[in-house]
Amino acid sequence: MLLGPVLVLLLLGGAGPASAHAALASTDPADGTVLRRAPAHVTLTFSESVGLRDDSFRVLDPGGHRVHTGEAGRAGGRADTARVALPGELGEGTYTVAWRVVSADSHPVSGAFTFSVGRPSQATAPVDTGPTEDPLTAGLHKTARYLSYLAVALLVGTAAFVALCRPPDPAPLRRTLVAAWWTLLAATVALLALRAPYEAGTGPSAALDPAALGDTLTTRPGVLLLVRLGLLVPAALYLVHAARTARADRRGGRRTALTGAVGVVLAVGLALTWAAAEHASAGTQVPVAMTSSVLHLLATAVWLGGLAALLTTLRSARPAPDATTTVARFSRTAFTAVTVLVVTGVYQSWRGLGSWQTLTGTAYGRLLLAKVILVAVLLAAAAVSRRWTAALVTEPAAVREPARLPERVPQPAVGPPPEAPRPEAPRPTHPSRAGTGTGTGSVLRRGLYRSVLVEAVVAAVVLGVTTVLTATPPGRSAEEAARAAVPAGGVLPASVTTIPFEIGDSGSGTVQITLDPGRTGDNAVQAVVFGPDGSLAAVPELRLTFTLPDKQVGPIEADLLDRGGYWSANTVTLPLPGTWTMKATVRVSEIDQVSETRRIRVER
Repeated sequence: MLLGPVLVLLLLGGAGPASAHAALASTDPADGTVLRRAPAHVTLTFSESVGLRDDSFRVLDPGGHRVHTGEAGRAGGRADTARVALPGELGEGTYTVAWRVVSADSHPVSGAFTFSVGRPSQATAPVDTGPTEDPLTAGLHKTARYLSYLAVALLVGTAAFVALCRPPDPAPLRRTLVAAWWTLLAATVALLALRAPYEAGTGPSAALDPAALGDTLTTRPGVLLLVRLGLLVPAALYLVHAARTARADRRGGRRTALTGAVGVVLAVGLALTWAAAEHASAGTQVPVAMTSSVLHLLATAVWLGGLAALLTTLRSARPAPDATTTVARFSRTAFTAVTVLVVTGVYQSWRGLGSWQTLTGTAYGRLLLAKVILVAVLLAAAAVSRRWTAALVTEPAAVREPARLPERVPQPAVGPPPEAPRPEAPRPTHPSRAGTGTGTGSVLRRGLYRSVLVEAVVAAVVLGVTTVLTATPPGRSAEEAARAAVPAGGVLPASVTTIPFEIGDSGSGTVQITLDPGRTGDNAVQAVVFGPDGSLAAVPELRLTFTLPDKQVGPIEADLLDRGGYWSANTVTLPLPGTWTMKATVRVSEIDQVSETRRIRVER
């Protein structure tokens, strides 16, 4: 049920992008460019909206010292941009810009790039671009996230088990509910305290800073964690009320529909605090993705949390018909939950991946593949449990119930004693039901218990993989980041070309042409002209064309504009991959010009 639809939708999943974990789309100045004059601002553009921090930018001079900058802001009020003002007295040399922002799905992303003023530095000093991730903080944050997932699954799943499956003795399950509630409370408080150092990439001691905590409470992730804490209060009151209702129900009372409705509202509210802070909250189809995420989390809780509740029930229940009825009800409930999991899981897989390449070529895809395999194992264990359940439910009542002693027959005062009744021949039993009487039911319950225990262990591993998966950039986003990513200190080798030229006695020089990203589709072009001594040279005109001879495409002209120290074109579209011929024409005077060509490789 799971593998087939996932693979089919992956084949059809090339439409509309839906990314999370913001990918850097462009920088101004572009990475590796050489400018005649220092820029007034540094502007970053991302694939989605990002949150800014006080230390979102660190600009370092050629000696590695931090440059005093203005406060981080937006470019044109756009939420997918980050901008910082630079001082006007930047000297000559190469500058490094280290940045760190928070994606719309609440995970921090960071990077660095360089630009030069006048000419590149001959020797660049080692530069500390700032923290990326503190291992201890990251480990504690992941642990708290895992515990929060586990706790909400136990809390919602156990409550749903009591309401829908009506175990004969719900008292042992109250300990599970109490432990899950306190674990979720502690994990949420830990996530709230660790939020500031997690975003900043610093050690966990920063969690003790009141100012940092205050800043966290003004961000969307912080607000959602506060909402989760607030919902735990009515959740506790609801559990107390539900326990009293369950006791009344056992005494012959009736459960009200209002009680069930309140429980559903609280469960949906808790699930929304996860959906609104993770992958579903970013990209396209956000309303559909949020709904799918909420249903996915609730179905996971009903199934996996219900497994833990069923284990407790099987371990403590007496051999009574009520226990068998509870098992049968959970089997039907779990089947519905698994169906919801398949539908929502397929949609979320398509939304996060979108292509075959990302399934094996990205960390997100490989984790998702591991999760699919584990869920397949979980479904196989569930199938075994259903067979045990079917055997237990169809077991004759006379076998499930304890044997009763025959009633005492009054004996006459005189006369011979009555003839003793002959024992009935034993009834044939199913081969899987070894033993007779209550021993058969005990064997079936033990087999079901072991099968459900295997399910619960695999489910715990699935939750661990899910925790890592939700903190991993989706495949679509990883592809976008790979296209836009440029290593600090320079552009990709395939995207930069240097063309020397000579015009008789007029002199010689070179043209450095950067094609970003150097792939099919729209590309940005920057060109810098250097004189014989390696300094920037001003020329009256610079033209650039691209031709693909094999396909008879071109020439395609780049509309270069003089930016005062370098030439650039915002967009030149190269429609096909292959080996293109790039022709640069440099005019150094009214009558002198020269044209040179180079072959460049354009990837898909």
